[in-house]
Amino acid sequence: MDAQSLLFGSRSNSSSPSIQNLKASFFSTLPNYFSPSPSSSIQSSRLVSFKIHHSVASHLVISKKSLQCQSRVEKVENVPDFDKDLGKRSKRKKLAVFVSGGGSNFRSIYEATVRGSVHGDIVVLVTNKQGCGGAEYARYKDIPVILFPKTKDEPESLSVNDLVTTLRRFEVDFILLAGYLKLIPDELIRAYPNSILNIHPSLLPAFGGKGYYGMKVHKAVIASGARYSGPTIHFVDEHYDTGRILAQRVVPVLASDTAEELAARVLCEEHQLFVEVAEAVCDDRIIWREDGVPMIQSKENPNDYS
Repeated sequence: MDAQSLLFGSRSNSSSPSIQNLKASFFSTLPNYFSPSPSSSIQSSRLVSFKIHHSVASHLVISKKSLQCQSRVEKVENVPDFDKDLGKRSKRKKLAVFVSGGGSNFRSIYEATVRGSVHGDIVVLVTNKQGCGGAEYARYKDIPVILFPKTKDEPESLSVNDLVTTLRRFEVDFILLAGYLKLIPDELIRAYPNSILNIHPSLLPAFGGKGYYGMKVHKAVIASGARYSGPTIHFVDEHYDTGRILAQRVVPVLASDTAEELAARVLCEEHQLFVEVAEAVCDDRIIWREDGVPMIQSKENPNDYS
């Protein structure tokens, strides 16, 4: 099936736009940026010309003026490169978010992109449940929704090859798994190496792997007697919850906690942590140590890492 025909989920009842139309609409809203031409400053230094005289006095005056002119040229050369700086500021990352449920982490990230703390945009949402809360919220915000993986019950769902092609057409830079319960196929991991991040509601590697999701995680944490829990964000590999850990947030487990109470406190930390990671990803502040461990570079102090 043509991947362009598999988008759905706008608020109107009309037929869904194609991917190319969505992209055209999106890029038509981008502002045009104009940088001041550097030639204007350079040309101004050419406006001063000096005529050589043979008298000592004239030579001294000429020398003084030459030094002044040279100083002006040096100041022009030290002006920041506006074209390069503007390019860095205008380069917003394009994000795809995968969800299977209510999508509260997806909403937190979306709101952060709108207010500007995350220097990127969610250009598409992928889900395996077209009626889930995350998909409904995406439609309400006019974000294209894609069904994945391919199933017999959902004829509009995409195969993995169609999904990769579609994400490429959206020019996606990073994929954020925000409560997506399906295993990510190898083809997608190879297409986006070190560019897929997942959030898990426990301190990995504890209470992770196949079957550990949602309330099952929190029940297992309480039953184990663990004194601490909390969310983990990690890069995705071919297995459940085994990729390189990028960030964690510690949440105490209280003696009287129910699974629901612990889940609520962990979820609050998830919302904050995922936004912080999204900010770092979109700012190119993910640094890989020589041993392959990813670190987050501090925005305030580039010499600090977490």
